[in-house]
Amino acid sequence: MSTTDWRVALTIAGSDSGGGAGIQADLKTFAAHGVFGMSAITAITAQNSQGVTRIELLDPTVLEAQLRAVFDDFPVGVVKIGMLGSGVHAEVVGTVLSAQRWLPPVILDPVMVASTGHRLLTDDGVRAVRALLPLATLATPNREEAEVLGPSDGSLLVTGGDGVGTVEDVWSAGGSVRRIWRGPRIGVRPFHGTGCTLASAIAARLLRGEEQEAAIDGSIRWVRALISHAHLHGGIGHGNPSLAHAAVAPPP
Repeated sequence: MSTTDWRVALTIAGSDSGGGAGIQADLKTFAAHGVFGMSAITAITAQNSQGVTRIELLDPTVLEAQLRAVFDDFPVGVVKIGMLGSGVHAEVVGTVLSAQRWLPPVILDPVMVASTGHRLLTDDGVRAVRALLPLATLATPNREEAEVLGPSDGSLLVTGGDGVGTVEDVWSAGGSVRRIWRGPRIGVRPFHGTGCTLASAIAARLLRGEEQEAAIDGSIRWVRALISHAHLHGGIGHGNPSLAHAAVAPPP
């Protein structure tokens, strides 16, 4: 197999010891889509389905070394950015990405708060994440994160919505709404890692050659199928249920 035959996706995010979100969810999602996943870890978290008990941000120079090691040797075809943890980490990512001779598509999931309610981004990190938006092909904030980030002229998929009993995902580009996906809310408790999984699925589908709307549509349908499966068959742990990424094949 030649180098050009590889589909290589890079995730930049924190490690979730519970396996339901972060780097672990991203790599599982890439594998489900037939994509070779690589990672640059920003933080180590001690967490499970019930909450986060500790966060240890890695030295920013370690993050930079990981990124340069990957870009110096591998044909990265798409980048997914998740939990950054601080403004310094976000600035490192922005510097390395901006230095690339060819910047692949970038999916930015501005992770600020875990589904369990734990804050995952420092105050100075919000400003730095805003600075990454011009580099992003698509950003996928939830409603609360979108309000913190403020308006953007880029491509945004605002997830979750505020309908009672309804989930609403709104895709806009250039300040105009392009499409809205609506569906019934499944279960009572929030599912762990859905945002990470959705953003990574979109990244993988873009890497496979899909247009942005098709990538978003297929990813939303897959994540909802995973949520339905977890709701019917029960989740692992005693808190917010996680998704079983291998349980449902992604739609073609």
